[in-house]
Amino acid sequence: MPEVTFSSFILSLNTSALFHMGELPHPETGQRLVDRELAKHTIDTLMLLADKTKGNLSHDENELLTRILYELKMRFVKLT
Repeated sequence: MPEVTFSSFILSLNTSALFHMGELPHPETGQRLVDRELAKHTIDTLMLLADKTKGNLSHDENELLTRILYELKMRFVKLT
């Protein structure tokens, strides 16, 4: 298993949100399912992390989190 870093954790949550928004197919069935509630929960989790880690992230970590949150929010708005 690769080392767990803040960036890899954020990327994992990003993948989860994309999956719940139907952007990524289920690995076994190939189906794309949309679960707005779980997608929103994952985005809210990322927003909580951004708030709680403000001022404690490296420049690259902050950029990654900011960019991912922006992109996920824009995709989520298109779902509704």
